[in-house]
Parts: sequence; structure tokens; C-alpha cells
Amino acid sequence: MDFSDLLKTRRSVRNYQDDNVSLALLEEIIQDACLAPSGGNRQSWRFIVVNDRDAIARLSEESRTNLVADLDDDSAPWAKQYEAGLRNPKFNVFYNAPSLVIICGDKRSHSAEVDCALAASYLMLSAAARGLGTCWVDLGSQIRDPKILEELGLTDDLAIVAPIIVGYPKAIPAIPARNQPVILKTIS
Repeated sequence: MDFSDLLKTRRSVRNYQDDNVSLALLEEIIQDACLAPSGGNRQSWRFIVVNDRDAIARLSEESRTNLVADLDDDSAPWAKQYEAGLRNPKFNVFYNAPSLVIICGDKRSHSAEVDCALAASYLMLSAAARGLGTCWVDLGSQIRDPKILEELGLTDDLAIVAPIIVGYPKAIPAIPARNQPVILKTIS
């Protein structure tokens, strides 16, 4: 597949087959993610791989519960568009995907969020090239329980930037409408 086709194939997938993704395949796409550029070549990204559906469901419940609390105290107005789903106790923010890769950034690096976003892009393109679907699920970033954070190996100097679900898609969604680029000015 050429690069243009790859860009058109990589879609946000929220519906997966029951097949598991091998740890070896996840490690391959993480290796590709590490080819991304980073500010000052700091490569401040770190990866947590969760390849167990029960563990992913527990992380979903932790994040969902925290988001509902944030909605109740009005500290997450951005999540209001997802409120109906979040208030449903059966809603899995990770869409029952078989695998989850959490990309974390070093809080001490001023470019960590951008670095991790670039690594996430490379990861998602690498996965698409291998026939996998992905989706960056920001709703899954609200993991706060100290015991769960410790279980994940998430130390105080790291922040969750990009929780990305990975699996074999049941179907590739159509390309959603895209706005034309807004070029503010051309100087030549």
C-alpha cells in the first residue's frame, strides 16, 4: 500500500473482531512509533501495553467513573458530549478492544505532549499498514487511582497522553468529511 492509501485507510475504529493481537505484533508497531520525531530528540514517550480484556475493562471503569464525577462537579465540560454513554455503567470507553497501548509522556519535558502525539500517529499508521484498526480514546486518560497507576507502572513523573486501542477491525469506517485546509497566508 502506498503512503496516500495508508493515510486513507487509517481510520478511527471502534468495532473489533474477537481476535487477539499478539504481543509480538504490538511490540513491532511500538518500535515503529519510536521512529517519530521528537523535540530535541528527547524521545520522552513511554508505553504501557495492556493485552488483557478484563484489565482493559477495569481501566475503562476507572476512567468512566472519574469522568462522571468530573461531569457532576462541572470540571470536565468537554466531556458533556459523551455524557449519555459515560453514565451508562455498561459503556466501555475502550469499545471492548482486545488491546490497549497507553502512550505516556515525561511531565518534565515541555514537548512531551507533542512528542507523544507524533509517536501515536506513527503507531496508528504502522498498525493500519498491518491490517489493524486503532482509535485514540481520550476518554480513557482519566485513570487516577494510585493503586491502578502503580499496577500500570505509571510513575509520578509521567502523564497519560494517548490511550490507543488496537485490534482487528470488523470494518474500516468511511472517511468522514474533512474541511479544506485554511492557509492563513502564503509568502513567496
